[in-house]
Amino acid sequence: QVQLVESGGGLVQAGGSLRLSCAASRSISAINSMGWYRQVLGKQRELVADITGRGRTNYADSVKDRFAISRDNTKNTVYLHMYSLNPEDTAVYYCNAVSFSGEYYWGQGTQVTVSS
Repeated sequence: QVQLVESGGGLVQAGGSLRLSCAASRSISAINSMGWYRQVLGKQRELVADITGRGRTNYADSVKDRFAISRDNTKNTVYLHMYSLNPEDTAVYYCNAVSFSGEYYWGQGTQVTVSS
C-alpha cells in the first residue's frame, strides 16, 4: 500500500506556471512508475505524464514542451512542472503510482484552474 498526497494546485492566469507535488507514504524507489492524470467533470481521466523508476518519461501530446515531470527519490516525491498554462489545462490533477505487481494507487486530486 502507498498513500499519495498532492499539493500545489490553484488558480493561475493563462500563460502562467504552477508546480504540483505528490508525496508518497513510502519509498518510491520501489514503485514501478509514477505519473499525473487529469480529469474534467464529465470526461474521462487522461494521462498527462508519467515517469519510470529509471527516469524514462512519457507525455500527452497536449502538454509536450510545456510540462515536465520529475521525481526525487530522496523525498519520495514526484513533481509536475507546468508552464504556459492555458484554460484547456483546467482540471483536477491526480497523482498515480503503479507497483511492480500492477497495483494502481491514486491521490485525492488537486484542482488547477487557468483563467483566460
